[in-house]
Amino acid sequence: MARLIRILSIALVTAGLVLFVEVGLTLLYKEPLSSIYAAVQQGKAESQLDDTEASYPNPAARRAVERIRSRKLRMTTLARRFAKRIDEGEAIGRLRAPDMGDLDVIVIQGTDTASLQKGPGHFPETPLPGEGSTVGIAGHRTTYGAPLRYADSVERGDRIVLEMPYGTIFYRVQKTEIVDPTDVWVVDDVGYERLVLTTCHPLYSADQRLIVFAKAVGERLDPQARSS
Repeated sequence: MARLIRILSIALVTAGLVLFVEVGLTLLYKEPLSSIYAAVQQGKAESQLDDTEASYPNPAARRAVERIRSRKLRMTTLARRFAKRIDEGEAIGRLRAPDMGDLDVIVIQGTDTASLQKGPGHFPETPLPGEGSTVGIAGHRTTYGAPLRYADSVERGDRIVLEMPYGTIFYRVQKTEIVDPTDVWVVDDVGYERLVLTTCHPLYSADQRLIVFAKAVGERLDPQARSS
């Protein structure tokens, strides 16, 4: 009996230590188990994005813009055509934010639970990058890779980049703001291209939302879509 009690005691202490370490990791960085899952899903998403980039812009899309001289209009046309061929859960682009914990992550189409477990998700009801309006992207802050963990670290003027199969759009942070979850006005059209990143606030809570607003300041077309 004494030996059994000793074994149980050791098991309980070990379990307690494991739980303590997991909680510590979550507090200091991000939840480890869901992060492993997210890393696997990001690897799959990156492979999928590679395939998409190899096939788009396709010949039909290139023909559609070959007579358009405006770079912005070419970008808009390609973005709108791309929007028609993507489904929820698919990888659509890459988000880079050097001042947000050196963020470099694949963006998924959709903000349903399954999509956000793969990476930050594009709100399907908002336009795609390059269409000239408000682009909404949501992401976890403590679980599933915590892509927007450091969203509160950005400052006015910091650079954010969205690389899409048809081109790259460059943004500069305008401001951050704390809002209620019901404040859907954050993704309203404001008359120019704006990126809106949204994540839960404060850490370990979903009571409010932390919003990063960034204005598009330039774009670069995919080489296959540029004027000759």
